[in-house]
Order: sequence, then structure tokens, then C-alpha cells
Amino acid sequence: MNTNDKLVLAIPKGRILNAITPLMLRAGVELKDRLSEKYARQLQFATTDPNVEIVLVSSFDVVTFLAFGAAHLAIAGSDVLMEFNHPEVYTPVNLDVSICHLAVAAPAKQCSKKDSYRSSYMRVATKYPNLARNYFAQYGIQAECIKLNGALEMAPNLGLCCRIVDLVQTGSTLKANGLVEIAKIADVSARLAVNRTALKIRPRLVSELIERFRGAVSAT
Repeated sequence: MNTNDKLVLAIPKGRILNAITPLMLRAGVELKDRLSEKYARQLQFATTDPNVEIVLVSSFDVVTFLAFGAAHLAIAGSDVLMEFNHPEVYTPVNLDVSICHLAVAAPAKQCSKKDSYRSSYMRVATKYPNLARNYFAQYGIQAECIKLNGALEMAPNLGLCCRIVDLVQTGSTLKANGLVEIAKIADVSARLAVNRTALKIRPRLVSELIERFRGAVSAT
């Protein structure tokens, strides 16, 4: 467990960071000097709360930092939290931002949702192999999951797979690449997550920050 006197809050870079900035402001943990060119490559920041500092990590590393105690709290997409499903991670607050969903998609010219469940085997490209395997297993389908971190929409058209499992917000990227959504797996939003050991060791500070984020969500 990180023994830093300050609470460490891990936040993913990119889409979620932009979405939660107003919420963080209401919770009183605004990043200092975030937009300054001087700090363009910095990954660890002080905040307007002297008891909290922030570390910026990649979205799929957030749960690792949290589960192994390098961070006391984290903000992460529920997609990532479900994919890792770590017992040390407790998720007390749905922040109700960065809303999208996890879906199965396929080339429009190839198949329908009904066709998807006639096969006993399927090759799937995804960032979420655990969620994808579990989803298809419900229908008796063995999914061979190819882990890709980007360019998923190209994979079926290049013959790498027949399905992808990925986040969908508007569907415009799927459409632009000749894909259609054929099934929704789960709704996704940003969540405040906590390391269970940190909550036991530092209950007052951690609980206070949880309540501030709850209040920030309620105020929206």
C-alpha cells in the first residue's frame, strides 16, 4: 500500500479526464497548472485539496495502480473495472459521465444478430477479452479473442476476425467502417473506485472524498 501522506487519486488520460473535469471541480480536487505547457509531460499533480494528489495513467492501467495499492482511489470506466473485476477494488459511486456502451459489431454485409448464435466458435477482436469470452459463452460459443488496443474497426474487413467487441457512443465510427452493432453487452460510465485496504487504513479521508464526489454528482 502506498504510504504517501496524501491520498493518491489515479485518473485515466483522454476521454474520461475531459468528461470528469467539471465534476472534480465541484468535488474540490481541481488539477493545478494542468493546462500549462510546462507540465505537458508531467503525470503527477497537486490539486486544490492539500490532502489529495492525482496521477494520470492509461485507462487500462488504472485498475492495476488501484488494486496493488499504488493509488488509494481512482476514476475509471466501468468497462475497465468489469474487465479486470479485481476483488480489492470497491466501486461506491457512479459518476454518470463519459456514458457509452460495450457492444458486439460485425460487417454489415456479412451477418445479422440471429446468425451470431448459430456458430459454436467465433474469432473476436477486442480490448476486453474477459468480457467478450463471458458474453459469447452465454450462448455456447467459444470466442477466440484477439487482443487489440486500437484500430478494431479495421480488423473484420482485413480478415482478422468476424466480430469486434468495443465501446460505442454514437456509432459513427462503426458506420464509417462498414460495421453495424448487433448486440449490446453492457452500459458504461465513469465510476469512482476505492482500494479496500486504503478504506480500512484511512477511513476518514477516503470516506470524506467519496462523499464529496457523491455530492458533486447530486449537484449536476
